[in-house]
Order: sequence, then C-alpha cells, then structure tokens
Amino acid sequence: MTDHDIEPMLDTVRDFIRKEVMPREAEIDEKDEVPAVLREAAKRMGLFGFTIPEEYGGLGLGIVDQCRLLIEIGYTTPALRSMFSTNVGIAGQVIMDGGTSGQKAEWLPRLASGEAVASFALTEPDAGSDPSDLRTSAVRDGGSWVLNGTKRYITNAPIADVFMVFARTDPDAKSSRGISTFIVPAGTPGVSVGPRDHKMGQFGAWTADVNLDGVRVPADAVVGGEAGVDTGFLTAMRCLSNGRLLLAAACAGMCRRLVDESVRFASERRQGGRAIASHQLVQALIADSVTDTMAARSLVLESARAYADGSDRRTGPAAAKYFCSEAVGRVADRAVQVHGGAGYMRSVAVERFYRDARLFRIYEGTSQIQQLIIARQTIGAAAG
Repeated sequence: MTDHDIEPMLDTVRDFIRKEVMPREAEIDEKDEVPAVLREAAKRMGLFGFTIPEEYGGLGLGIVDQCRLLIEIGYTTPALRSMFSTNVGIAGQVIMDGGTSGQKAEWLPRLASGEAVASFALTEPDAGSDPSDLRTSAVRDGGSWVLNGTKRYITNAPIADVFMVFARTDPDAKSSRGISTFIVPAGTPGVSVGPRDHKMGQFGAWTADVNLDGVRVPADAVVGGEAGVDTGFLTAMRCLSNGRLLLAAACAGMCRRLVDESVRFASERRQGGRAIASHQLVQALIADSVTDTMAARSLVLESARAYADGSDRRTGPAAAKYFCSEAVGRVADRAVQVHGGAGYMRSVAVERFYRDARLFRIYEGTSQIQQLIIARQTIGAAAG
C-alpha cells in the first residue's frame, strides 16, 4: 500500500474505533474478552496483516504508516491491538525477517487473513528483558529437534495457532549464542497452554504460560532452515526493535485519548458555578499532557522514518518506546487527577486506561533495558 492510500484506511479505522469499539470498552474490560463481531471486523479491514507484504495477502504498509495506524488504534482499549499485534508484530516479523520461502508461503497468508494467530514465545520465568538467559532447550534427534521448557506471559497464547519458540540449541554457547527460533504449531504433542493470566489491566488481551514437554518438530521447523541455527537472538532483537516502534505508537494514541477525556470532563464538570477547565491548575495538568502527547507522536514518526531509511534501527526504537511508555503513564496519572474522585471509579474510562498504561513500561523490554540500549548505542565501547 503506497503512502497516498493510507488516508482512507485511517479514516475507516478511526470511524470503527469510535462507533464500534469505544461503546464496548467497559464490556471488554468486565468480561476480559473482545467480542467476536469486533474480531471479524478487524479481519475484514486487514488489521491482522497490515505489516505483511501484499504478495502474501497483507496490506504491506511501510513502518511510518504502520505507526500512523497504531496511533489511531491506540486511542481505544489495548485489547483491540493485542488481537492482531503478534501477527503483524513480533511473531509475524520472525517469519518475515528470517523465514525461508516455504515458511513464508505456508504461514504469512494465514496470519494476514486472521485465519491463524501467531505468538512470540521468548520470555521465560528467569529470562525476561534479557533473552540471552533463556533455558528452553532444543536437542537434535535424527531428523528432528526436541524442545523442552516453559515460556511465560505469552501474548495470545490461549488462542494461538502457532508459536515462534526461541530455544537454546547449544548449551555450551555463551550468552546470546546458540539460540534458534522454531515454528511450533499449537497442536503439536507436548505443547500445552496454562490458564489465562489475571492481570492488573489490559483485560481482553490474553497472556498465559506455554509449556513444552518433549515437543518434537522437524528440522525444517527452524526459522531460516538449518542455516538459520544460532541466529535466534539476532532475530529476536530485530523483531523487538520493530515491535517497540509499534508499541510506542500505540502509547501515543492512548495519550491522545486521555487528553480528550480530560478536556471533556474538565469542560463539563462544574464547581463554584463554573467549569473546572477555567481553573489554571487544571489547565496546567492538561497542558503538560498535551505536550507529552505531541512529543510522543513526533518521536515515534521521526524514529520510524529513520528506521525506514536504515539510518537508525536501535536507538530510535528504544528511545521511542522508553519515552512514550513513560509519557502515557504520566498522562494517565494526570487524567485521573483532573477527574478527581470520579477518576478512581471503575465505570470511568481514565481509571481503566490508568491500569492499562502501566504494562507498557514493562513488556518488549522494560524502561531500564531501553535506557541501557540508548546509552550503549550512544557511548559505545566505553559503556562496558
């Protein structure tokens, strides 16, 4: 899809969010589930495959337009984005980035249409922001690989059709070496998914543990084929870098929603015979949030442009994810403050977004990991 084609799609998505999704946000939060009607609508709009090349049935959006789309999608509950985030983001990127032609032909059309849901199975009980510590093993046995281990907090695991499993193929290799990625269909014997995690927020976005007990997969399940062995860590890093931009864009979208909710409430809520929006300290809270929102959007789009032209694919995504995830937390906190006691009530949107926003500073690399990436990329070898 070329740049001039994106505007009609943005209009369609914006209309869908405001007319179809926002009226059901409280329901999604209460029931911890996105209604099937919204899932099917997302499929029809191509949201399950907007990053996937057109030759495989996707929309083939460039990274800048992907971010513009995620800013729109971030305006509503994160559960909407989560439905298709692994298909278009880190899980789908694994196959797009390192898959063989056969692997791409087999899986990308199914992911793009929403027929299949993919999950990115990297995090473990003792390996989170630093995947070099992962313990899941893959042992060669004739023409197969046998996988054993546990993955934790895996997005969309309860509904996944296929997992991108990162496992250590060389137990003697140091740190990030000896890690490979395997395409593991959910129905493979030995694969089991634990109960859904009960989280603080982001209800409707499901995560769970994935257990691998003697899971046997053929040699061609290695992403990239046999030649792809030992490239898993680099694949994870590239996919996470791309995913961080998209996550930052979603945070920028949530910032915009929180500002709008704050302005609406402050304009309608009256105290002492006038709207609280006339109070200068309330104006200061909103002004700070507008500034954070504008800075977040600008940083996302500038980082996306640098990513697209290849001039910066490390520092920019890390800085965008770091700033935007921290900014949305600040904006959510101010939104609750503007609402006063009402902002602490479960029936009010800003209370829900306050809970939802907290996770952004943790997954796909904590804020502290982003700080390390930024510093090391900037300082160089002297950073250690």
